Amino acid sequence: MSFEVFVLGTSGMQPLPGRFLTSAMVRREGDLFLFDCGEGTQVSLKMLNLHWKKISSIFISHMHADHVTGLPGLLMLSSQVDRTEPLYIYGPEKLKDYVEANRKLLDMYINYQIKFVPVTPGVIVENDEYTVEAVPLLHTKPCFGYVLKEKDRAGEFSVENAKALGVPMGPMWGQLQRGMSVELEDGRTVNPQEVLGQPRKGIKFSYITDTMYMSYISEHVKDSDLLLCEGMFTRELSQDAFEKKHMTSTQSATIARDGRVKQLGLIHYSPRYTDRELLRLKDEACEVFENTVLCKDRMSFTLSHQD
Repeated sequence: MSFEVFVLGTSGMQPLPGRFLTSAMVRREGDLFLFDCGEGTQVSLKMLNLHWKKISSIFISHMHADHVTGLPGLLMLSSQVDRTEPLYIYGPEKLKDYVEANRKLLDMYINYQIKFVPVTPGVIVENDEYTVEAVPLLHTKPCFGYVLKEKDRAGEFSVENAKALGVPMGPMWGQLQRGMSVELEDGRTVNPQEVLGQPRKGIKFSYITDTMYMSYISEHVKDSDLLLCEGMFTRELSQDAFEKKHMTSTQSATIARDGRVKQLGLIHYSPRYTDRELLRLKDEACEVFENTVLCKDRMSFTLSHQD
């Protein structure tokens, strides 16, 4: 089972040469989930050879231009193929107005169904395999972070144990693997825990950007395998961060440390910093949380399941 994260853009406020506006992609078992869609998203998708037509859901954090300006073009691009599945777009209520206005003014040709889902705090997507939680953030506009968490899988099935217990190969093996008890012909009951190993933990990915520091964020991202989090300013600009409702890289690292995440990827940098100056963001974050990565456009992470 595969789980990959692609950082498509890392700049905040304005695109720069080699630094597109903020967005990220998750590829899980062939499905693509897009988080924000800043200017330049399509370029990174093309450079990474990601099959954009397989994007099933788009999660928009808030209605600031540097997070949504790439969306109209991406929606038009998706009409270049015969798409049968609907595209789900999650975000603040005004997101639907923004897309519909662009469709009308630009006379956009859309040959597939777009389903808008206004976001409220809590779990907004749930199926048998994963959940997506919307985390309320504190910014200058209504804003949400997102946490994609796979559900734990059943432990590895022991063929040896099943045979030793007299469970015949066939449908009963499948029932046990699905967590159901089975009754044998001799009247004995075999329970799943007798043939299954320890549950296998699913991947947890968190995406947090455009917010002032709030300690409760750590609880939502707790135990994430990867946290992509804004680190817009250095520590000396903490007052600017507070006034603009953003975070310093040190504050992002504090969230990672308190949430016991495995790895922190910094994104959404102020355009005031050159690539060389960005190293200060990482250095300051590492003082608080050592396993911090300074993300660059088109950087990727492969997250491994623990079997």
